[in-house]
Amino acid sequence: MSGVHTIGRWLSDRARNTPSRVAIDFADERTTYGKLAQRSARMAVALTARGVVRGDRIATLTANSPDHVALLFACARLGAALQPLNWRLAPAEIRYQLDDAESALLAVSDEYADLAAEAGGPIPRSSFPELDADGVPPETEVRDDDSLLLSYTSGTTGKPKGAVLTHANCFWANLCFDRTSAIADDDVVLQVLPQFHSGGWNVQPLLAWWKGATVVLEPSFEPDRALRLIEEKRITTMMGVPATYLFIAEQPAFAETDLSSLRLAVVGGAPMPESLLQRWHDRGIGIVQGYGLTEAAPNVLCLPPEDAARKLGSSGKPYPHVDVALRDPETGSLLDGPGTGELVVKGPNVFAGYWRNPEATAAAFADGWLLTGDLAERDDEGYYRIAGRLKDLVISGGENIYPAEIEDVLHGHPAVAEAAVVGVPDERWGEVCLAFVGLRAGAEASEEELLEWCRARLARFKVPKEVRFVDELPRSAMNKVLKDVLRAGIAEEAVR
Repeated sequence: MSGVHTIGRWLSDRARNTPSRVAIDFADERTTYGKLAQRSARMAVALTARGVVRGDRIATLTANSPDHVALLFACARLGAALQPLNWRLAPAEIRYQLDDAESALLAVSDEYADLAAEAGGPIPRSSFPELDADGVPPETEVRDDDSLLLSYTSGTTGKPKGAVLTHANCFWANLCFDRTSAIADDDVVLQVLPQFHSGGWNVQPLLAWWKGATVVLEPSFEPDRALRLIEEKRITTMMGVPATYLFIAEQPAFAETDLSSLRLAVVGGAPMPESLLQRWHDRGIGIVQGYGLTEAAPNVLCLPPEDAARKLGSSGKPYPHVDVALRDPETGSLLDGPGTGELVVKGPNVFAGYWRNPEATAAAFADGWLLTGDLAERDDEGYYRIAGRLKDLVISGGENIYPAEIEDVLHGHPAVAEAAVVGVPDERWGEVCLAFVGLRAGAEASEEELLEWCRARLARFKVPKEVRFVDELPRSAMNKVLKDVLRAGIAEEAVR
């Protein structure tokens, strides 16, 4: 495979053509494309001096930063893969991923130096300032099918697996995105997603740097600051998970903040409650719902901006160059027309496989289709709505119940800030639904009030058997609700 679609070219081409344009605005320090390319080149020289060669894995423990961006492009130039580690993991979990990947180097920012030391292991460590050297980076023949990112999955079904995303995967993921929700060189992108997730690179930031736009890069997500930045920096486009938009909308200043510059706001990672979508629509922001997963780099579905109001709650249609279908989880056959089934994916964005794990790679596919593990509903216009995880499906008295439907109803109650529904064993019905609910600040609601709210809007068999109030739902670093934690009963400690 040639090197036509390698990502390292994006920065070098940009630095040649628009060296003075601002690439990154970080803590009010502005880095131009020229400066970013220079920093990346010096990193590439330093990595080479440490023995890094094409095919190596360079692990990182860091918050979002310009140096992390420069390191990605340095790896891309050398044909090495960046392996961003989740800084919320325990030391033993980090050690497992370093050992599994046989990482050549661990680059660590100061705030995570102690965590790296606790993880231990024989892998050499370096601070980011130490990755700096004079000289000219070597000319490396990088191929489209070389690894660019090694992203470990959450490990909800056993040990975490390293998803290998190639240059070609990332090229096509960004091209697909651009052909649906284009970014221009005068856009100002707000980036708050963590860079240890593929969406922290391939949902707007890399595309922005390809097109010559400016990324306002935040080390982490702080909702009050994010809201303030939209107005102060005249943000034109952003991406987040539902919790991102929930926490911003919960800020006291949300109603008065000037959002007029924001032309495109994309949400993914989980279904967004229609009531929350409506809150943003009421502020004049048509949030574009999307869907993706790490193994697809991650872009799969997108709701075009012109359909945001008409198809509220839908995840849209496949991106250009991406094919999707619905598969019957029991028979394995593909379903025609409107219906519900497991969403499966094909396309040039679909990953190369799991790192040194052929068994898991084989299990991830069926007849050439990537199995997402997500249930989706397809309407008569070909739009898809994510119903939830296949494993989250509740079967009560022989009836299929999709928790996302109940959660959407609960989110519509004016006192409810967040809700999550899981199935629990029941001697009579096999399973019944249990709802965990967090209330808005200062709001009140009783269990019976919420159950009555559900009875008025849902079939009887879908109404939760019980509502438990929690101070907050357990969430991952991507702000996804951790339903496995709820099932395990850990959330009971927070029950009021």
